[in-house]
Amino acid sequence: MPARVRRHPVWWRLAAAVVAGLLIYVSFPPRTCWYLAPVGVALLTVAVRGPGRLRGGFGYGFVAGLAFFLPLLPWTGIYVGPVPWLALSAACAVYLGVFGLLVRLIGAIPGWPLWAAMMWTLAEWLRSVFPFGGFPWGRLAFGQGDGWYLPLAQLAGAPGVSFAVALTGTALAALALRIADAFAADRRKPRWRLGIGVAAAVVVVVPVAGVILATTLPAPDAGDRTITVAAIQGSVPRLGLDFNAQRRAVLDNHVRRTEELTDEVAAGRAPAPDVVIWPENSSDIDPLRNADAYAEITEASQRIHAPILVGAVLVNSDDTTSNSVIVWDGAGGPGERHDKKIIQPFGEYLPLRGFFRHFSQYADRAGYFVPGHGDGVVHVRPAGGGAPVAIGVATCYEVAFDRAFEQAVHAGAQVLTVPTNNATFGDSDMTYQQLAMSRIRAVEHGRAVVVSATTGVSAIITADGVVRQQTPKLVPAALEARIPLRGTTTLATRAGSWPEWAVSAFAVIIAGATVIRRRT
Repeated sequence: MPARVRRHPVWWRLAAAVVAGLLIYVSFPPRTCWYLAPVGVALLTVAVRGPGRLRGGFGYGFVAGLAFFLPLLPWTGIYVGPVPWLALSAACAVYLGVFGLLVRLIGAIPGWPLWAAMMWTLAEWLRSVFPFGGFPWGRLAFGQGDGWYLPLAQLAGAPGVSFAVALTGTALAALALRIADAFAADRRKPRWRLGIGVAAAVVVVVPVAGVILATTLPAPDAGDRTITVAAIQGSVPRLGLDFNAQRRAVLDNHVRRTEELTDEVAAGRAPAPDVVIWPENSSDIDPLRNADAYAEITEASQRIHAPILVGAVLVNSDDTTSNSVIVWDGAGGPGERHDKKIIQPFGEYLPLRGFFRHFSQYADRAGYFVPGHGDGVVHVRPAGGGAPVAIGVATCYEVAFDRAFEQAVHAGAQVLTVPTNNATFGDSDMTYQQLAMSRIRAVEHGRAVVVSATTGVSAIITADGVVRQQTPKLVPAALEARIPLRGTTTLATRAGSWPEWAVSAFAVIIAGATVIRRRT
């Protein structure tokens, strides 16, 4: 370590932590700089590792977390002011602080780069479950849609991709530290050469393994049979929290764009769809209670001669609401439905409402939604005939959580869809970040994914994680594609959450054993 760095270790470590967080941020969509994520992890590892108090490691990790989450999540406060954005960013940064503390704790034991990568997995898992059900947004995996690590999702899902990126980063840190130490010592000693060789091998082998695995991904059209799917992006009259003040206009927009598709089909300019997918909140008027909405959706389904998956807000008997996706099949009307199971705290509902309303004038604008139940699958009878199709649904926020599509595929889902409403987040990067999650899920489960958004970006994603079609933002649009139905499952689907739990448990054991060793 240069003398100047030794004289000012705090400032150099702080600077390194800030740069590390920014590098991880830049690795996320809409940018395609996925390769900066392991570099950011490496720099953060160097910043937090070393002698000193554990709280120092936590502090540097927390600073890196702020540098990462503050620019990643500004869309959370775009219409409600900076307090929710700052609070959420700080809460997420705590988990990078935990990573920094744990790396400082185990940074001197043999094999520390591997244990450090496990600590990253543990920190991401904790953030995904606590508090208020967790907030997985910003996982390392979700920045890797364009990268070499993406194919690893078929083996161990999003947690496996995050672990691989983190391991590359910690190994890169070990390589840099070994090289620096070698220049300060006798470079002829075998232990330096061995350490450099092992670290270099990990840095090279992990991403290359992803490249090799890419050859095992399913072909875009490989499957048991195919259906034609249409995704409707009706757009909204205006962006913002009050977009649904013109709820009838939002419904009318989606009906109108579906009718335009109907005309294109009749003219031979578009194929007839087997199923049409509308986005979340496409009918904020409860069509089960409102006769006009019921009739309008029914007519749209009859004219297109296909069932429509309608994103609707339903009012329950106790005045709570459910965020639902309903299969609407022509004159038969509503059938099976998926009620959103993982609802968004501080948006769809407000935990500890009496407490948090003291901190923001927008608190009471949070909804009174209640979580649904079920396996996340709805069945539709294709317009072109054939056996019913099992469609796995993860509504908007749910796609960030591993269990949503995992449960759906275990329940027989042959194709996946993400109906989403991004009108409340303006013209932000949120939609691209969510699209990247859908790409990870496609590879993770070996299924095509249809993203239908109110204002964009809507997309058709094949099982290899490639976006085959997508819409621009903020304009009415429709996508159509012939996509395969698949019944086989990936290793990631079969294993479920066990690999993440096992790695996290082992990380706790390593950390606990190190604490005991330090005290004896």
